[in-house]
Amino acid sequence: MKETKGFVAEFKAFIARGNVLDMAVGIIIGSAFTAIVTSLVNDIIMPIVGVIIGGIDFSGLKVTVGSAAINYGVFIQAIINFLLIALTVFIIIKALSKAKRKQAEEPVEEEPAPTPEVELLTEIRDLLSKRD
Repeated sequence: MKETKGFVAEFKAFIARGNVLDMAVGIIIGSAFTAIVTSLVNDIIMPIVGVIIGGIDFSGLKVTVGSAAINYGVFIQAIINFLLIALTVFIIIKALSKAKRKQAEEPVEEEPAPTPEVELLTEIRDLLSKRD
């Protein structure tokens, strides 16, 4: 029974760690992002590729061996989808990285130099604070 309490306590400590929560958030956002990228590839890019290559659909290609069908066309289509998804993610990440670098390179606005009046008032304040 004591081992069970120790296991439960370890599990609670594991779940409460920040990196586990970050990982969970990453998985959830990754799932949503996957849906977006899949839709981009299937609904926008693939129709354009289909027009370019003359409407060839590989998913119907198969070889029949006895009573079994080997759907090699589905495999070829999956490879094409994978490559298009990888290319799309690469382009998106490259664009985001470029935007982030550009934002980091922007000069930070420096505070303007104090006017002579402000400098004089600062000196007066400092002298008065030394006097007390």
